Amino acid sequence: MRFKRGVAVTAIALTSVLSVVGCAKDSASSDNGSGNQNGAAAGCQTVDKPAAAEGKTSTTETAADVDGSKLKVGLAFDIGGRGDASFNDSAAAGLDEAIAQLGVKKENTKELTASDQESEDAKQTRLRQLATEGHNPIVSVGFAYSEAVVAVAKQFPNIKFAVVDGFAEGAPENVTFLGFAEHEGSFLVGVIAALKSESCNIGFVGGVNVPLIQKFQAGFEQGVKAVAPDATIESRYITEAGDLTGFTDAPKGQVTAKGLIDGGADVIYHAAGASGKGVFAAAHEAGVMAIGVDSDQYNQETVAEFKDVIISSMLKRVDVAVYDYISAVAANDLASLPPVFDLKVDGVGYSTTGGKIDAETQEWVESYKQQIIDGKVTVEDSPTGS
Repeated sequence: MRFKRGVAVTAIALTSVLSVVGCAKDSASSDNGSGNQNGAAAGCQTVDKPAAAEGKTSTTETAADVDGSKLKVGLAFDIGGRGDASFNDSAAAGLDEAIAQLGVKKENTKELTASDQESEDAKQTRLRQLATEGHNPIVSVGFAYSEAVVAVAKQFPNIKFAVVDGFAEGAPENVTFLGFAEHEGSFLVGVIAALKSESCNIGFVGGVNVPLIQKFQAGFEQGVKAVAPDATIESRYITEAGDLTGFTDAPKGQVTAKGLIDGGADVIYHAAGASGKGVFAAAHEAGVMAIGVDSDQYNQETVAEFKDVIISSMLKRVDVAVYDYISAVAANDLASLPPVFDLKVDGVGYSTTGGKIDAETQEWVESYKQQIIDGKVTVEDSPTGS
């Protein structure tokens, strides 16, 4: 009943422990494919490569015989909607997969999108519209819907609701919160950033300074420090809590990223929704590297002009969660859903599209990935000192 995943790669067993390249290498001996013009800062202290994930193989799950043809699915997007090249697009992909694999009829689905800085009443009105029109289940994308969903779900007890990233006290039984281990996936791209940086100066751009986005920051910083303890990491937010435009303001994203680049950062990871396009633009202009988020942003048409600098993306498999939720509703088996979509269930991960992640780097990342899955490495979900 799970989302069809691609065939996983078996990790290569290593016979030796080598010192990390990347932060310690000089620019004359490396080609990271990004056109980095910053030059290298030699001498960044690094650790030894972790032991390989011996014999580790991820399993590929296929969809069971679940019939979703009778479902009338409603999807309430966060600001940015379908086409944001990030969070919302990943949710849309989950619905598209349900249409393709479960028999959900496209004409029986409806998508509505939030506007900037809207009220709780506006969110409730959108959800109530979907419920009144008979949509069931209704999936809301983003933590901002949490309170609205709880309120509306109480009015429609026979309709099932889900909130991606949501949480609220007093939720009725017809509400499911779909949560992710964003910090685990961010740890992995932090490893990539440390291995690919030549200046050992690395940046993070968050859209809005809220606990959810701090999870991305925390995992990323820990991943960088696991590989290069002496690396410099600077994290900045586009807006503070309460101002959600930080997820939709590409020009501010570009300004924020430029500030990090001007400070010496040569790899920047963003968790900023549609504002990430501005982060990519700043990286492209400066000739430094960038890491995307949520979807495989190298393949997103809306940021195609910047794909030369995108070395990886932290994959937050909202598509998997949305698909699995719809499938579970169709099978009347919500208990089959995992409590959190983490590395163990491929709920988060990283992309290698574009060929900028070499075999050596991937061995490092897969080794840390397995250590996290095995519980040998614990990734914190809040930044140090917060």
